[in-house]
Amino acid sequence: MQYLITHFSDFQLASLGSFFLHESVFFLSGLPFIYLERAGLLTKYKIQTKNNSLAAQEKCISRLLLYHVGVNLPLMIASYPFFRFMGLRSSLPFPSWKVVLSQIIFYFILEDFVFYWGHRILHTKWLYKHVHSVHHEYATPFGLTSEYAHPAEILFLGFATIIGPAITGPHLITLWLWMVLRVLETVEAHCGYHFPWSLSNFLPIYGGADFHDYHHRLLYTKSGNYSSTFVYMDWIFGTDKGYRKLKSLKGDAVEDNGKQT
Repeated sequence: MQYLITHFSDFQLASLGSFFLHESVFFLSGLPFIYLERAGLLTKYKIQTKNNSLAAQEKCISRLLLYHVGVNLPLMIASYPFFRFMGLRSSLPFPSWKVVLSQIIFYFILEDFVFYWGHRILHTKWLYKHVHSVHHEYATPFGLTSEYAHPAEILFLGFATIIGPAITGPHLITLWLWMVLRVLETVEAHCGYHFPWSLSNFLPIYGGADFHDYHHRLLYTKSGNYSSTFVYMDWIFGTDKGYRKLKSLKGDAVEDNGKQT
């Protein structure tokens, strides 16, 4: 990090550096799930039996590259003066781990709250039809579909991700850590696989792939499961009832089969 600080300006690191970090983490974490689906590997952990066509996967990748360069990058460049004004810095010393941890936790909580309500708004009839339906073109999601969306949605829901750092003005290392964690979380939520090591198996409040995959399988405006990372907002407002009912029915079916054998 010290090399980067001494060889690049704050603007270059905060805009171009953030963009290249995002692209690297996003595609390196998302592309393996395309390979798993094409190769038919680990199918017992795949949530849906249906696979996406090669053309559908290539369409997703090409659109993502277009939107990332045409929307994400200009937004990162244009927003730098505001982040700088709010206190964003890359210089030494680095913040303490306590400061970093407290800010990351705050970002996750705030993002989840803002994303939930923004996502619910996008599932109103007009916005779903004209904007959010683009994201739902993939009823069987895979990792890279996490950022496949209408440009207006990229700006709208992207606000939930950047509002935390925007109002706290963190050190760049904190911003980068938040970006990496957020990308890994959303890729995992869209990956289409529920593994024994999935975080939702150990942290009940975490949504994960199984929780969000249900949201994509229902192609209408009131599918529920609107949260991004955690599930408590859906639980509080009762927008996960369909998912919970389905999980309960599956559990009863497994129990009945066990008794029969």
